[in-house]
Amino acid sequence: MIKFLAKGLLRDRTRSFFPILIIASGVMLTVLFYSWINGYAMMLIADNARFETGHVKIVTRAYKELIDQRPYDLGLMNVNEKIEILSNEYPQMHWQPRIYFGGLLDFPDDKGETFSQGEVIGFGIDLFTDSFERDLLNLKEALSNGNLPSRQGEILISHEVAEKLGININDVVTLIGSTMYGSMAMQNFTVSGMVRFGIQVMDRGAVIVDIADVHSFLDMEDSASEILGFLPKYDEDTTFEISAAFNKTYTDEEDEFSEIMLPLRTQGQMEFLLTALDERMGIFIFIFILVMSLVLWNSGLMNGIRRYGEIGVRLAIGESKGHIYCSIILESFLIGIAATIIGTAIGLVFSYFLQYYGIDVSSMLKESQVIMSATMKAQVTPASYFIGFIPGVIASVTGAMISGIGIYKRNTAQLFKELET
Repeated sequence: MIKFLAKGLLRDRTRSFFPILIIASGVMLTVLFYSWINGYAMMLIADNARFETGHVKIVTRAYKELIDQRPYDLGLMNVNEKIEILSNEYPQMHWQPRIYFGGLLDFPDDKGETFSQGEVIGFGIDLFTDSFERDLLNLKEALSNGNLPSRQGEILISHEVAEKLGININDVVTLIGSTMYGSMAMQNFTVSGMVRFGIQVMDRGAVIVDIADVHSFLDMEDSASEILGFLPKYDEDTTFEISAAFNKTYTDEEDEFSEIMLPLRTQGQMEFLLTALDERMGIFIFIFILVMSLVLWNSGLMNGIRRYGEIGVRLAIGESKGHIYCSIILESFLIGIAATIIGTAIGLVFSYFLQYYGIDVSSMLKESQVIMSATMKAQVTPASYFIGFIPGVIASVTGAMISGIGIYKRNTAQLFKELET
């Protein structure tokens, strides 16, 4: 039966060309949009994990309540001991201390007086003990001028800050802030290099300092704002499992300075953004199924008018209405499969192109507070090869089922009169 119907569709292309064109277009857009959304979500997770959230984050309960303010005076103590314990209990993860701080970057003139000054966001990271943080933040790739710090007392600043304040390589600048205990802190640093991450939030005012220098600058010896944990590959279920086990052991509701572990998805706007992306994908597929079903319904009605005589003859020779109806649905299924394969192939070509080249959306992110790369790329996953079958086949079959109802309205008493004319 399937072979017979397939031959009929190939020999009479007017029955299949328009539906295949419609379905293939919809499937192509579905695959492309899915890969685009998937790429955006993975980019969002990767960028936020690198710069802010980690795959999991450990803070004190008091710090968590004011986490948007980065109150490092409510941070973690005895960090080295804590990281050693974490490494033993959760060896599958890499643990890294971070200190986030805000302050003023002061650039003096030849007389030692302030020439220019601007607000900056400071990142205290481990630049010298191992290469994990340097590789994680892609500092070599982000370096736009100069060199990475090679000794204590050197600093990286964003290219945009350097241009704004008129700072050059090897200039001495002063960071001004407050210590962990609230007193004023000032320390001179030599600018060793400038970086451009391609992330507007970072490029507007980031400075990167070795964490040992920040310990001295902010009077935070063996302390940190947060401890970030990283899996070899991000897995959301694993982050929730580890967080639940850790919090059960170490979180004390009576002690505001007890530690609490936060999975990536629960931090900041990540829950809202990731949930919204999942919902958008479902809505997009539903809309395509609905629209294509309506279009194919109308196409089926038009074909039904053209095939009115054919259906009449089939009824006249004794074929049942139910059998004709089922054959039309099977035809639509074959059309849906063929169109989906074509649409998926075209969608994957565009998706792979966007995966490697992406689109620059920096002009749309100038005022954005979300950590997100300015180059949006698609991400082709195994699901990209199959996601198109959902709208492609369902829409084709649904359109045929609706339009095929007209078969049951044929009056067999009029068949011979139609055949005579």
